[in-house]
Amino acid sequence: MDNAANGANVSSTVTDAEGVDGAIETRGIEPVPDHERHGRVRELFPTWVAANISVLLLTMGAALVVFNALNFWQVLIVAACAALVSFGLVGVLSVSGKWGGAPGAMLSRATFGVRGNLFPGAILWVARFGWETINAVTGAYAVLTVLDLVLGVKSNTVLIVITLFVFVACTFLVSGMGRKALNVCNKWSTYLFGVFSVLVLGYLIAHIKWDDVFSKPAGTTAMMIAGIGTIAAGGISWVPTGPDFARYLPHAASGKKIVGATVSGAGLVMVPMVLMGAVMAVATPGLADAPDPVSFLGDILPTWLAVPYLITAIVGMLLINSLSMYSAGFTAQTMGVKLPRAMAVSINAVISLVGGLLLMLVAKSFLSSFITFLILLAVSFSAWIGVYAVDMARRRSRSVRYDADGLMDTGRTSRYWYVGGYCWQAMTAWAVALLAGICFTKCDWFAGPLSGTFVGKYGLGWAATILISAAMMAVLPVPREGEGSVAPSESEPEPERETVSA
Repeated sequence: MDNAANGANVSSTVTDAEGVDGAIETRGIEPVPDHERHGRVRELFPTWVAANISVLLLTMGAALVVFNALNFWQVLIVAACAALVSFGLVGVLSVSGKWGGAPGAMLSRATFGVRGNLFPGAILWVARFGWETINAVTGAYAVLTVLDLVLGVKSNTVLIVITLFVFVACTFLVSGMGRKALNVCNKWSTYLFGVFSVLVLGYLIAHIKWDDVFSKPAGTTAMMIAGIGTIAAGGISWVPTGPDFARYLPHAASGKKIVGATVSGAGLVMVPMVLMGAVMAVATPGLADAPDPVSFLGDILPTWLAVPYLITAIVGMLLINSLSMYSAGFTAQTMGVKLPRAMAVSINAVISLVGGLLLMLVAKSFLSSFITFLILLAVSFSAWIGVYAVDMARRRSRSVRYDADGLMDTGRTSRYWYVGGYCWQAMTAWAVALLAGICFTKCDWFAGPLSGTFVGKYGLGWAATILISAAMMAVLPVPREGEGSVAPSESEPEPERETVSA
């Protein structure tokens, strides 16, 4: 196998201005050098706000009332806990991005080995396809609902194909422009979404029968815990990509501020939207059973408010998919797809289009497919999280971060070659935890042999997967890296400023 050239993006030879300051970002998976680290922690706030602008949160909030039988206060607790847990993990693991200046999929090579990383990377890539497909379908449904409300145009097969194609194409174009363009879009979408969300909230306050909302009896503790897992699944899916958006931060950036910006940005959207979905479900119990996740807004809200709110949501979902495709391009390159990042993103766009058409034209129930996907999504990402977090903690305790040359070198000379290109400790912990998580999982079409246990009944398979993978990684012998790492003082100029432990 070749050396560092194998892992490098063909765009690595572009000038600094083209890689960072141009309208289109050309930098691929190669670590960002220190002199290009001009990002600011506050830029993460609108990024994670935009990552959660999705009407799917309304549907998920409604499901907590209809399926989990929770009341208003229980939904509030569930939403707050889900935001704190899931995006707390995103924030903590994002700190590794400023340590190594590389995407999460790239830094993961240091954890699993340059060859071993292909296995968890493949699963994360496939899971990312599913998430992008769900969001593309939701965005297409939103466009169809707007066309119906404004022009009276009813949905049909041809219109579904055209709408989905246009949505995916727009997502591809925005994601291909890179970090700088996404930051600008995120900023303005945050403002617009905030304004219309306040209007929707005001309308609900004025028109919802609050006696019915607050008189609803409380659900069981088991359903609350299960609900946290369902809502948190979306955030957990962002954990491996968190470093992607922190890699332009300087070494001296505060870890606490990174976590704070991430959790507050996500929570600002997650909590109120899940609550609004729960309130809407009390007024319209059939909301969670709707054939699509969007059209109910046209029944609950007046047209003058529903249309601009849906348009804002369309922009939000486009940005969510753009952020996802942006990171998925890195994953593809890490797995050996020798294309510029923008071209690698096109693979995801095509798969989202095909998968979206199947979901819109073939699948019988969107919501059941979505909930099943969330359950499996959380488990598939959780096995990676536990292993990666322990590796991060060890690097912090030893004040040894990441070797840029070792990350780019995919040959035997790489610092992260371990044994035959595999870190057997990380691979073992990941594989065992993933298998255990599947055994604890229960969904519409699958029930693991351990799904009837306490962990399975309470929907804690994802949490058990994280704990199992972390515990195994911690007790197995510490992996021995190869030679050639930069000195701690060179890789992390100011380690004393680091404030977050993984």
